[in-house]
Amino acid sequence: MEVGQKLPEFLGVDQDGKEWRMSDLKGKKVVLYVYPKDSTPGCTNEACNLRDNYERFLSLGYVVIGVSIQDSKSHKKFIEKYNLPFPLLCDTEKKLVQQLGVWGEKKMAGRVYMGVYRTTFIADEAGVVTEIFGSKQIKVKEHAAQILGE
Repeated sequence: MEVGQKLPEFLGVDQDGKEWRMSDLKGKKVVLYVYPKDSTPGCTNEACNLRDNYERFLSLGYVVIGVSIQDSKSHKKFIEKYNLPFPLLCDTEKKLVQQLGVWGEKKMAGRVYMGVYRTTFIADEAGVVTEIFGSKQIKVKEHAAQILGE
């Protein structure tokens, strides 16, 4: 996925079983943030920073949607524990993360494994990606300010 391309039409199913499609979001700007794992320190900091700024996103015409490869049970626990106001899509089959190009080989502590690259896609009212924040750019405790250009 690159700037100038449209986000995929079918985004996925959230923690409550609701389907999310880009055509349903027409006219809204989209913050689609992809994160590695529910309830881990970095992912929790990122989600809570977006939560704390959620009303600002809404007032500016944005929809905030999180995506990870965990299931609905994990997402529901994460949402309840941290009072997250936005949906979390369950990409357990890794379809969306592969379409977005954010699934691949990672290395940590000398170990090589497959995983999700923390990435945020910003799309305009027509679903066209206008900005991408890669894992090396994202500051999890200041991510809302990064997105809003502050």
